[in-house]
Amino acid sequence: MSAGRFITLEGVEGAGKSTVARFAQEWLSTHGVQAVLTREPGGTPLAERVRDIVLQPGAEAIPPEAEMLLMFAARAIHLASLIRPALARGEWVICDRFTDATRAYQGGGRGVPDSVIDHLAKLVHGDLWPDRTVLLDLPVREGLERARGRGGAADRFEQEREPFFDRVRQAYRLLAEREPTRIRIVDASRPLRAVQSDVAAVLDELL
Repeated sequence: MSAGRFITLEGVEGAGKSTVARFAQEWLSTHGVQAVLTREPGGTPLAERVRDIVLQPGAEAIPPEAEMLLMFAARAIHLASLIRPALARGEWVICDRFTDATRAYQGGGRGVPDSVIDHLAKLVHGDLWPDRTVLLDLPVREGLERARGRGGAADRFEQEREPFFDRVRQAYRLLAEREPTRIRIVDASRPLRAVQSDVAAVLDELL
């Protein structure tokens, strides 16, 4: 049985992760690779319940540390119930966000120390990291305009102001600088076909 591959997509709101995730799954299918499409926080019924706690606005604030712990709680469930079993079967997994999102949002955005996040990452998933991470990068204002243009009620993160997302974007870019082999930056401000072409090139490297 061939080894499964773990691919994650990252970026600020409006970067187009969901659209690119579907494209990646379809591209792999045309090349004979079965891929599971999933997301974080969430991905399984129980983890989706944790997602609702994190994302639904409410009268009671969620402290940054609690937000981070909820993310890792959902991730632990997701890994045990979906990601690890799929990889063990030799399937590829395409995940909309993973621990890099925690590093960017709760670390860069909220100010939770990197050492705390790294400790929990080691506890929850050990040496399991994505084989490739595609960082869909674009200016924050453009991303927020896209996200808000979709309509519907804004979740807790979408209600944040631009300075928060500026910190998140900067944290993502610093991660990419530190891990250029794993994390590939794709300019998501370009037309969709150009973005898809770059993503296909990243996938082709793993085949």
